[in-house]
Amino acid sequence: KTSDRYCKWVEWSEEDQVYIGKCPDLITGVHGDNPVRLYEELCEVVDEVVRHFESAGRPLPRPRVRPMLELA
Repeated sequence: KTSDRYCKWVEWSEEDQVYIGKCPDLITGVHGDNPVRLYEELCEVVDEVVRHFESAGRPLPRPRVRPMLELA
């Protein structure tokens, strides 16, 4: 699945007092109170963005965020 190439994660924001879901290669983020539901929502949004790019015939940005590669 194309959207699986993009790194996605959820983290707690002390400043905002909410969970923030991020996929920096495609979107700025989504927020919510339930981290599990938020990750599901984040994946849905990323899927929508990928479909939008594909339906418009536009190339997707190359995935750049790869935290595990930085640790290796």
